[in-house]
Amino acid sequence: MLKHRGFPGRLPGTDFQFTIRRANKKDGPAKIIRRERYRDRKHADRKADEGFMAALWQCFGEEPFERGNLDAGRLSWLFGREVVPAEDPFDPQSYEALLRINLKVAQVSFPEVFAEDAEDVIWDEEDDGDDD
Repeated sequence: MLKHRGFPGRLPGTDFQFTIRRANKKDGPAKIIRRERYRDRKHADRKADEGFMAALWQCFGEEPFERGNLDAGRLSWLFGREVVPAEDPFDPQSYEALLRINLKVAQVSFPEVFAEDAEDVIWDEEDDGDDD
């Protein structure tokens, strides 16, 4: 499993997880699914989605990226809309699966992340998910 060095482990000040520490050797990787985001989601959940998208954009931009140690649950909130498969066939239960940001959809969903005056987020060193 590829570990994305420098990628934040969680949304600062919260328990919203962005990465996993180690591969699941017993049951294998969690499957990435499309989760519906309803209008009545909590503000904190929406901020976690926005923070995760900001981290993806800062780290990968428009380039395809390997799932690696990115949290399947957090990816699932964006999957099929802002984050899409970058390969065909796509295995949603593989750490090596390639994904990419669907820029047009992501810009509509998270305009603050892609605004011209948006600043890069400075992530806490201790939250980069590198401790193993």
